[in-house]
Amino acid sequence: MSSVIVWPFVGGNMLRLIVLYTALALCANGAAAADLASLRDGEMKKMVVFSQRLAPPEIPFVNELGDSRTLADYRGKVVLLNIWATWCAPCRKEMPDLDALAARETGEDFEVVTVAASSRDTQAKVASFFDRAGVTHLPRFIDDTERLSRALGLPGLPATLLLDRQGQIVAQLLGPADWSSPEAKVMIDALRAE
Repeated sequence: MSSVIVWPFVGGNMLRLIVLYTALALCANGAAAADLASLRDGEMKKMVVFSQRLAPPEIPFVNELGDSRTLADYRGKVVLLNIWATWCAPCRKEMPDLDALAARETGEDFEVVTVAASSRDTQAKVASFFDRAGVTHLPRFIDDTERLSRALGLPGLPATLLLDRQGQIVAQLLGPADWSSPEAKVMIDALRAE
């Protein structure tokens, strides 16, 4: 399990922070997005950036109103897709960070999509967990058939995928991460700048 990283405030690592924020500034200024693989650092070091972008499966997931969605519904936006389960301790631990990310990174071009993908999960269980954890900015999607996680070939939970505006899978991170970290912001902003 990963631990909280406080390297930006530790002496010799100040250069790493400068490099990360320089890359962020370049992306924010509309310059060509840097190669995502070269931006992996800190919390994002374990992210796998695919050499070829992958088409996602068109498997539906359902929100608390019973409305069905697929990943194709998000084309035109950069999407951070998090596959999790209410019984998964690391999943539950990272949910507040994902909620903070969704609250902070607003706009028409980005969305955090969370899908509880377990046959044991129900809308009631997801709602109860979100209420107890104070999660207010994330969608309450479920895939109680587990078809989405199986089609994605996920070996475990949590799993997070980044999708580009064309709806293609760009990168995958298995296990929990601090999605409120500066390293996560750099990766997301680079993809948004493409």
